Amino acid sequence: MKKILLSLMLVGLAQAAFAVDQADLDKRIHALTGRLETLQSKPDKAIPWETLNKAQGIILLEKVKGGLVFGYEGGNGVAMVREAKSHKWSAAAFMASSASSFGLQAGGEQSFYVVLLMNTNSARSMTEPNFDFGGEARGTAGNAHGGADSTVSSADQPILIYDDRNGFYNGAVVKGGTLSPDDKANTAYYGGFFTMKDILFDKKVKPTQPAIDLAKKLNEFSKKPKE
Repeated sequence: MKKILLSLMLVGLAQAAFAVDQADLDKRIHALTGRLETLQSKPDKAIPWETLNKAQGIILLEKVKGGLVFGYEGGNGVAMVREAKSHKWSAAAFMASSASSFGLQAGGEQSFYVVLLMNTNSARSMTEPNFDFGGEARGTAGNAHGGADSTVSSADQPILIYDDRNGFYNGAVVKGGTLSPDDKANTAYYGGFFTMKDILFDKKVKPTQPAIDLAKKLNEFSKKPKE
């Protein structure tokens, strides 16, 4: 019982420490943009430009696993969608993922994921209270990594996932991939409560400079490289 109470206290302290303001969230977007640039600089893991060009939505997600007395897996991310006609990216909406399990554990691991929403339904699913990208996400034919030589058939795949360790998830279902809107972060960032639909689809907030910078990078990586 003491271990459980201690674990709950540590979780509470961690949540308090994660209180953020707009400047912190600007840094979060910049950091995730940097992680995307790093991923795209690796030929064996980069997302093919053709695939990114077809994506109707994207989530950049950083997750941390760790444990000391209790196990913790959490992370934060930023989501954007692309308007079908103008091809412009929306404002950024913040998302969060967390889970905990009791037991003696130690160690830590940090991972970066890019979740691509390839059709309207998958993009709109981000407006739900919980967005489960694990059940539908899988790769198809081609190289197990990204890069110019990989072939990705996204016609029947609503969600595609890449990461900084393995590249493209080829044929592998990702488990435990539930995300939720980070209402606290979104409220702090935009100065009031806005839903994911308000931010991503209804244009009730304007893109901030970090989101504009991220959109520029996404547009850059969506173009065919010059030979």
